[in-house]
Amino acid sequence: MAETAPRFLRPITAPGADVGRAIAFGPDRALVLDAGRTLDDWTCAYMTYGTLNAARSNAVLVCHALSLDQFVASDNPMTGKPGWWPLMVGPGCPIDTGRFFVICANVIGGCMGTSGPAEIDPATGEPYGLTFPLVTVRDMVRAQAMLLDALGIEKLLCVTGGSMGGMQALQWAALYPERVVSAVPIATGARHSAQNIAFHEVGRQAIMADPDWRGGHYQKEGTQPSKGLAVARMAAHITYLSEAALQRKFGRSLQDRAEISFAFAPDFQVESYLRHQGSSFVNRFDANSYLYITRAMDYFDLAADHGGVLAEAFRESPVRFCLVSFTSDWLFPTVENKRIAHALNAAAATVSFVEIETDRGHDAFLLDEPEMLATVRGFLNSVAQSVGA
Repeated sequence: MAETAPRFLRPITAPGADVGRAIAFGPDRALVLDAGRTLDDWTCAYMTYGTLNAARSNAVLVCHALSLDQFVASDNPMTGKPGWWPLMVGPGCPIDTGRFFVICANVIGGCMGTSGPAEIDPATGEPYGLTFPLVTVRDMVRAQAMLLDALGIEKLLCVTGGSMGGMQALQWAALYPERVVSAVPIATGARHSAQNIAFHEVGRQAIMADPDWRGGHYQKEGTQPSKGLAVARMAAHITYLSEAALQRKFGRSLQDRAEISFAFAPDFQVESYLRHQGSSFVNRFDANSYLYITRAMDYFDLAADHGGVLAEAFRESPVRFCLVSFTSDWLFPTVENKRIAHALNAAAATVSFVEIETDRGHDAFLLDEPEMLATVRGFLNSVAQSVGA
């Protein structure tokens, strides 16, 4: 095990940005995966914010969503853009880095310095491509637990995240309840629905249908399935919004023209917006990582891991839970969040549940939603006070 600088697939465009750190694990810290494979040599890239107190009791793990990364509260060195949760994490924010020590790690299978299909296979000296083993959300959490071990953190004050980050928070509470004081899963579910799996499959097929994908070996062959990845991102991005939000933001307004063109150029503003989302995503993400991470989300089903009974995942859990959902989120609707709350109640766990009225859809967890921010601030401060952190 050794600390090292993270290796990025894309060039750094913001030289002043903090690139964070990475820990390289060797065979003595091998990562055993649900797929039956073992990674003898693997790396986990991460960022930290704030200061770990003397009692090591103020650590908060923030888990990122599908298309995000470890740069939760600082500029992304690839894009130069601010961190993805600036209203939630930072000085004076609900997750106050003046009080809490925040860790955010790039997930296993990712493309921002943690081992994944874009990384070099030590056995061959070439990018893994599809020879990298498939991973699960449970594998992501096991890797994070090994990172915390390396950092000397035995227990988390809180683990939180939205969407896939919320899945990780739930998995942490189920897998390591003795290491978690509290969990705040936001806009998530205890399983991926058939509809969500269907949207992911559309995205994966778009990538694999791109002739530049080359059977997953595009890095070796010097190509990039940019068109397929852009289409995958466009399809997914629609699910992050609500019909009301799209209508309010774009309606049927035309893009830089007074009349329709009778062509297949982007006539409408919403078309131009989606194309921009697709093209900008290609510049910061890896296509194979997209395949792997979406598959991990599809496989996630906490109830199936516990005899089909979700409550068994949390039986007599000591973890304090705060669940947050949004009324217009059709990707992870409130009914899925309530299902978790009911299971926690059945398991005699301590749980609070907040449903926030908004028309912003699934992406509301990333936006300025005062009720969400106040809920997390109040809950986390209460938990910290209860344990003297």
